[in-house]
Amino acid sequence: MSVSEGSEVPMPLHEVKRRRKPVRNVNVQHHQQLTPMERIALWITQHVGTMGFFLLIAIWSMFWLLWNLMASRPLRFDPPPAFVLWLFLSNLIQILLMPLLLVGQNVLSRHAELRADNDYEVNLKTEQEVEVILQHLEYQDRLLEKLVALVQAQDGRRTDAGT
Repeated sequence: MSVSEGSEVPMPLHEVKRRRKPVRNVNVQHHQQLTPMERIALWITQHVGTMGFFLLIAIWSMFWLLWNLMASRPLRFDPPPAFVLWLFLSNLIQILLMPLLLVGQNVLSRHAELRADNDYEVNLKTEQEVEVILQHLEYQDRLLEKLVALVQAQDGRRTDAGT
């Protein structure tokens, strides 16, 4: 009986590598699919949603209010009854930025979905390669068991021949 009888030889590793699709860079793919308007919305989302922008707005608001309350009357550009204008402008900015931020969030969400799909593909490839490795290990186990059985059979024959 030969060692390879009844043993299924697993697929060689070079065949597994040949069959698998190359991993794609979803970041590049996502960036190439953006329209110019989406790029603008994404830029605004990335810059408006920072602590720097928040601090800029907070400092500007404080300056606006303090200047118009503390400066001498001729230097005030928005005296106290006109604070309503500042509130109106603030609300207008918020109303205009909200849809832009939502568009940017949608773009970022699509990018996250692409990354998740790519992670899934990588996980599938890894699972396939691990399966091939396990098949090779099982095949080696069967070969070793047969070799041990052959060695034991030969030892048994030697012992029988020596007596």
